[in-house]
Amino acid sequence: MTLASFISSGTSHAVLNGLLFFAFVLWLCLGFWAYKDAKRRMEDPLFVGLSVLVALVIPYIGPFIYMLFRPPEYLSDVRERELEIKAIEDRINAADHRCPVCHAEVDESYLVCPVCTTKLKQACVSCGAPLEPIWQVCPYCETPIEPAEPGAPPALGTRRPRRAATRR
Repeated sequence: MTLASFISSGTSHAVLNGLLFFAFVLWLCLGFWAYKDAKRRMEDPLFVGLSVLVALVIPYIGPFIYMLFRPPEYLSDVRERELEIKAIEDRINAADHRCPVCHAEVDESYLVCPVCTTKLKQACVSCGAPLEPIWQVCPYCETPIEPAEPGAPPALGTRRPRRAATRR
């Protein structure tokens, strides 16, 4: 049996037709894969259609081109990450304030813990509003606060001495 007789036989035509059918089915499967993957990664139907078009018009190489330019994340992963970030931000914004000594819940405006009487904040000497340790001026009455000495905790509620206005 020679090669010429095998090529002219019906077996070679069946094998060739089988290979062509397999190549056609593979081409359609790659287009379908590009469609399903693009739907999970992109919201815009125009980009999804363009991705499928590239995958089908350029046989077997189109899906690789699509893979180079597709978004790196699925839309569900992006949405999940955004929801997690929003939940963390909400948790931070709604954080309950606790006493550093007894861990009882305290309001932001408390000067003293009502459970263990630990001093939480200093009051402004002018208006009596609670002051944060890092503030340099009372935001409610604009009273300057004396800066703390280096190494010492901030002395809240103390006023800076006013400088006498000198005229020249």
